[in-house]
Amino acid sequence: MHDQNRAETDAVGAIQAAIGRHATYALAKAWRDLSPDERLTAVALAVRDQMVERYLETEARYARQDPKRLYYLSMEFLLGPSLRNNLSNLQIREVYKQALGNLGADLDAIEESEIDAALGNGGLGRLAACFLESLATLGMPGYGYGINYEYGLFKQEIDDGYQREKPDNWLAQGTPWEITRPDAACLVPVYGRIEHGVDRQGGYNPMWMDWQALIGMPSDMLIVGYGGQTVHVLRLYAARASRDFDMQIFNDGDYVKAVEQKIASETISKVLYPSDAVVAGRELRLVQEYFLVACAIRDIVRCFEQHHHSFREFPARVAVHLNDTHPALTVAELMRLLVDEKNLPWEEAWAITQATVSFTNHTLAPEALEQWSVPLLEHVLPRHLQIIYEINRRFLAQVVVAYPGDTERLRRMSLIEESTPQQVRMTHLALVGSHAINGVSALHTRLLQTALVPDFYQLWPARFHTKTNGITPRRWLLQANPGLAALICATIGDGWLTELAHLRGLEPWAADAGFQAEFRRIKRSNKEKLARIIRDSVHVIADPEALFDIQVKRIHAYKRQLLNVMHIVHAYLTLIEDGQPPPVPRTYVFAGKAAPGYWEAKQIIKLIHNVGRVINNDARARAWITVAFLPDYRVSLAEKIIPAADLSEQISTAGTEASGTSNMKFALNGALTMGTLDGATIEILEAVGAENIFIFGLTAGDVQALRTPGAYRPRDYYERDPRVKRVAEALRSSVFCPHEPDLFAWIYRAILDAHDAHVHLADLPAYLAAQDQAGAAFKDQAGWARRAILNVARIGTFSSDRTVAEYARDIWDLQRVVV
Repeated sequence: MHDQNRAETDAVGAIQAAIGRHATYALAKAWRDLSPDERLTAVALAVRDQMVERYLETEARYARQDPKRLYYLSMEFLLGPSLRNNLSNLQIREVYKQALGNLGADLDAIEESEIDAALGNGGLGRLAACFLESLATLGMPGYGYGINYEYGLFKQEIDDGYQREKPDNWLAQGTPWEITRPDAACLVPVYGRIEHGVDRQGGYNPMWMDWQALIGMPSDMLIVGYGGQTVHVLRLYAARASRDFDMQIFNDGDYVKAVEQKIASETISKVLYPSDAVVAGRELRLVQEYFLVACAIRDIVRCFEQHHHSFREFPARVAVHLNDTHPALTVAELMRLLVDEKNLPWEEAWAITQATVSFTNHTLAPEALEQWSVPLLEHVLPRHLQIIYEINRRFLAQVVVAYPGDTERLRRMSLIEESTPQQVRMTHLALVGSHAINGVSALHTRLLQTALVPDFYQLWPARFHTKTNGITPRRWLLQANPGLAALICATIGDGWLTELAHLRGLEPWAADAGFQAEFRRIKRSNKEKLARIIRDSVHVIADPEALFDIQVKRIHAYKRQLLNVMHIVHAYLTLIEDGQPPPVPRTYVFAGKAAPGYWEAKQIIKLIHNVGRVINNDARARAWITVAFLPDYRVSLAEKIIPAADLSEQISTAGTEASGTSNMKFALNGALTMGTLDGATIEILEAVGAENIFIFGLTAGDVQALRTPGAYRPRDYYERDPRVKRVAEALRSSVFCPHEPDLFAWIYRAILDAHDAHVHLADLPAYLAAQDQAGAAFKDQAGWARRAILNVARIGTFSSDRTVAEYARDIWDLQRVVV
C-alpha cells in the first residue's frame, strides 16, 4: 500500500511538472497567470504528450507485425470535446484531477471550457468518431481521413424564434490537439484539360495538362482507445495554395489579384458543406470532396510503398472505406493513380480497386443520392470524367451479358443519367467500385436491396451486407453519465466498458427496490442539471419532477418534429379547452439545426418557439406543460441532455431513417423510446422487448402503399377524428402567432395535402394514443424505473465495438494486433 501511494504521489507530481512546463515553454507564462483558455491548452498539451508516447508505441508494434490497415474516408468527424474523453480512455483522469487541485484549479471547469471541434454536423460524423474510437479500443489498425474545416457548419442563435446562422470559427484560437505534418503535404491537381496522345506502342495515352495545383497540408488528431494501449490518428487536410502568388500577375502590378488566387485555393477547407444552391457553391463542394479523396489516396499509397513493392499486395494490406457517397471519387482517383502514375494495366488496376474499396450507404431518399453534372466534372476533373466513362462502358458490357436485351435496366444502372445536362451518379460509382456495400440497419439494407438499388442487388447479391450502427459506451455512458456508470460498475463490474453485452447482468436488478431508488436518484440529478441549463440558456423553468420528453436531432421533415409539436398542441388544447390535464406534467425539450437554405425546417423551429411561448406564459398550463428549445445542438450539449431524458422521441416516417444512433444513446442512459418502426428502432424493440418501448404508427410498407397516387387522403383523418381537426385548425389560426397572422397556415395546407410524403395525419391518432400510454406509465415510478433499467441492460448489441468487429470480419478482413 505504501508503494502504491508513493507511485500515485510521483504520478501526480510528474503531471504537475508537465503542466507547468507547457505553461512556461509553450505559453511563456507562469501557471498562475494563465487565462482559462491557456490553462486548457497547458493541460491538453500535457495529456497529448502521453498520447504521443502511446502512438509511437502503437506504430512500432504495427511496423513489426505489418498488419492490414483500414483507412476510413468521411467528410465529417463529429468528435466533440477531447480532454475528458482522452483522460478517461487513458484512465488517468483522477490523477489529473488531483494534480490540478494541487495547482488550485478544477479539472471539471477546465473540461467544460473546451469548445467542440466543428468537424461535423450530424449522425454521419458522430458515427465516424465512434468508429475511430472503437477501432483503437479493439486494437485494430484503423485511421480516419477528413478535412480540417476552419469553420464548422454554423453556430445556431435564436432571434424571436427564428434560427440565425453565425460563423463557427472553432480554430480561431488554435487547438492543442492537432499535430501539423508538413513533411506529409501532398500536391493535388485540379481543372485543366486532356491532351489525347499515343504511347510508344501506339496505344491511347491521355495527358492531363494545364492543371492547377493545390497543396493538402495534413494535421493529425490522436485517437486513443480505452485503456490507452492503442493510439491512432485522424488525419485532417487543410488546403494551401501551391505557391504564395502567381509572380507574373504580381510583377504586372496586380497585387490584389495575386492574393485573391491564393485565397481562392485556401477556401476549399474553410467551411463545412458550403451551400450548393448556386453553381459556385456546387463547384466548391465538388472540389472539397475531390480534395479529401486525392489527399487521402496519395497518403495511403505513400505509406504502402514505404514497406511494399508490388501493388498486387495492396488489397491484402489496405482497406479503404467510404462513409456515404461523398468520397465516391475514391474509385476514380485510385484508378487514375494506378493507371496513369503507376502504369498498371486497366484490368489489374480495376481488380485492385474493387478489392480495396468498400462503401456504406446512409440515405434512403432518392433525391439525396449525390450527382454531379458532366459539364461541371469535365471542368473540374477532366481526367476523372474520362475514367468514369470507361468504368461505365466496361460495367454496362457486364450488364448486357447478364441481362441481354434489357435496355431499360441498362439505363437505370448506368453511371451516367441521360438528363439535360447529363449527370454522373456518384452512388452508382461507389457501388460499382466496391467489393462490399452495406446498409446501417436491417430495414435500411432491405430497402436498399428492394427499393433504392434493386438492380445492383440482383446483379451482386453477395456484395450487400447489414451492419447496424453502434455507439461508443465510453463517451455516451462512462463520460456523459458518470453517476449511472458508477452504479453499474458497483453492481456488475466494469467489463461492460469493452463488452457492452455484459450489461445483461443488470436484468436481475431491474425489480430491486434499492437499485431502482439509486437509479432514480441519478436520473433526478441529471434532470436537475439539465433544468439549470434550460433556465440559464433560454430562461424557461423546467420541473425535474416532470416527465422529460426529448427530441434532439437535425431539424428535417422526415424526422417529424412537426408531429411532436402537434401532440403538444393537442395536450395544451385538451387542458385549456376541455379542462382535462395530461396524466403527468411534462417538459418537452427540442434541439437541432436546420440547414441554412431549408425554409420549412427553419419554420418548424419558429413554430416550436411560438408554441412554447404561448404555453409557457399561460398560467393554466404552467403546472402541466413546459416547452424548451436549446440552441446550437452539439456533442457537448448532447452529453448533458441525453442522460436526463425519460422519454426519447424517435418518430421519423417509417422507411426514411437509415438507422439513427440517438435512439441507442437514449436507451443506454435509461430513457424509454417513443418510436416508429423505422431504422434501428426496430432492432431496439427486438432487443429491449415490446413492453419496454412505445411503438406506434405505420410500417415502411404501409407508408409506401400510401404514396401510390390517390391512396393517401389526409382529409379523411381530419374529418373522422375531432382531435386531428382541432390541432390542424389551431395551426391554421393565429393562436400561436397572434402578431403574425397566417404564419403557420402553410403547415395546415401541407398536412392536408395528399402529397405529404410524411403522412403526418395518418400517424397522428396512433401517436396520441401512444403518448397517453407513456404518460400513464410514468405515474408508476417503480414500473417506469424497471422498464428503464431493462433498456440499459438489453442495449448491449448497439456498441460501436460490435459494429466495427462485424465490419472487420465480413468486409475489411482486419485483425486485432495484440500488445
